[in-house]
Order: sequence, then C-alpha cells, then structure tokens
Amino acid sequence: MRYRFDPELAAALPLMPEVDITDLDEARAAQAWQLAAAVAAADTTGVEITEAGAPGPDGALEVRLRLYRPKGARGPLPAVYGIHGGGYVLGSPDADHDWNLMLCRELAALVVSVDYRLAPEHPFPAPLEDCYAGLCWLVENTAELDVLPDRIAVWGDSAGAGLAAGLALLARDRCGPTICFQHLCSPSLDDRLDTPSARRFTDTPVWNRRNALLSWEAYLGPGRRGAPGVSPYAAPARAGAGGLAGLPPAYVSVMEFDPLRDEGFDYARALLAAGVPAEVHLFPGTFHGAWAVEHAAVIRRATDEAVAVLRRALGR
Repeated sequence: MRYRFDPELAAALPLMPEVDITDLDEARAAQAWQLAAAVAAADTTGVEITEAGAPGPDGALEVRLRLYRPKGARGPLPAVYGIHGGGYVLGSPDADHDWNLMLCRELAALVVSVDYRLAPEHPFPAPLEDCYAGLCWLVENTAELDVLPDRIAVWGDSAGAGLAAGLALLARDRCGPTICFQHLCSPSLDDRLDTPSARRFTDTPVWNRRNALLSWEAYLGPGRRGAPGVSPYAAPARAGAGGLAGLPPAYVSVMEFDPLRDEGFDYARALLAAGVPAEVHLFPGTFHGAWAVEHAAVIRRATDEAVAVLRRALGR
C-alpha cells in the first residue's frame, strides 16, 4: 500500500533497519549491536549516569534501573520513570538512552529507566511487575534521591507506553505509588487488534500487523490474544471507561500510519469518559518508530511538545 509519508521521513526510510520479530534471537542481536554503537556515541554532557537495583517481585532477581541526574541541578527534583518499547520482546534502557539524556537536561529532572524482563521467556505479568517494583523503589528512596514524591510521571513508548498505562492502573488498585502524570507515545493497549488502523496497516514501516500479532502472542502466552478474560493490566484498553476512573492525567501521541493509532485515540476517549484529563495528538505523515528520524521537522515538533507537556506536568 502507498502511504502519504512526510517527505523527510520518507527520505530516511531506506536507512532505517527493518524490525522483524519472527526470529527473536536474530532481532535481539541486531538491535543490541545498533544500540551499543548509539550509546557509545551519545553526548552525556551535563548528566550523571548511575545504576541501581530494586528488589525483584516475588523473589525474582533484582530489577536493574538506570538513573540520569542533571549535574548541578538544585533539588528536590521531579522524576520521570521511563519504560522502553520493543513489542514486549526487545529492548533495554539503551533503546531510550539519547531520549532520557535529553529529558534529564531539558526538564532538570531525575530520569529512571527500568530494565524489565522480556517475553516470551517472561510473559505477563512479569514485565509489568518489574516495572512496578522499580517504581516502588523510586518512591521509597525519594529522600535519598532528593526527589519530589508528588512529582513523578511515567513515560513510555509503544509497548513501554502499554506498560506505563498498565502500571498506572496497578498503582491505583494496589494503593501504591502516586503517579502525577502518564505520557503515552504510540501506545500498545489492545490485544484484540480490531481497530481500523490495526486491520489496515499490514505493511507499514518498523511496525505492522504481523509484528503486533507476534508481540501480543509472546506477551500474553500462546492462544490468549483476543480471548475473553485478558487482564486490563496487560491490555489497558480492556478496562473500558468504567475501569479508568481515578487515573492520573494523560497525554497520548499517535502516528498517522501506525497499526496502534486508533487504540491510542480510543484510550484517550475512554479516559475522558471516565473523568480523567487527557490530551491526544496525531502527528501527520508519520509511522511507528518515526521518532528515530530526529532531524525531521515533524519529529522535532513532536519532541518539543513532549518536553513541554512533561515540563507542565512536573511543575517545571
């Protein structure tokens, strides 16, 4: 199918690696090589990077966290708890390294990136429980970290945004850490994949219906995708407006030619119906993963807006 991609994004497409998760070992090896080079080349000026470990859920191994602290910033600081994407099967904090450095500098905030376990080796709820364990560690250590406990936002991209939305639900229902804001970029929220965009976009760059099907199959376990009884903590769209009351305010960004586009719109509408403040923005001519084309004007605009939204939510 032919798509009306933004001209700058279209020009960059031949340089972007194809994402194919049919062979996970190969996909993970290729991504690890690409990310290692990107991390080695990253500009860390003005940012102190450390690592910490949170106690793992139910006796699991500790959850690794990467912390980005602005050098010279006066505390106490707000915090952004970041959850990387990767279809629940790929990725690590390295995937968002440049983005987290940028957020740390622009917001003068502590950014904490969680290295959750991946499916299919660790299906739901393991990745979400890792994210929850890391968030609990952050809140329990706000004094030591010099962080404002009432100014902690969660941020995620793609599967990471789905985990961020599930984390907001879990924290609410467990009376756990208080989240002041949820920032969801191209979120993966609905295992049913029955929206018009999920059915239409079968050959879009970076992410398509085939990858989405494989992703949910890995995360939920064989044969569970689309079946009755899937937990809203796994697929937050399953909560419906009736299950979303009391969540933190949200910002949802979606890409025009993305199988996940319509579930992002639907989730924002459901949040609004539940009385939760929500904002949604579609960026024209874009596709899933277009954030990687940092020089494109539409992506610069999306990035500026993301920073502005988080700055406002964190009181900066």
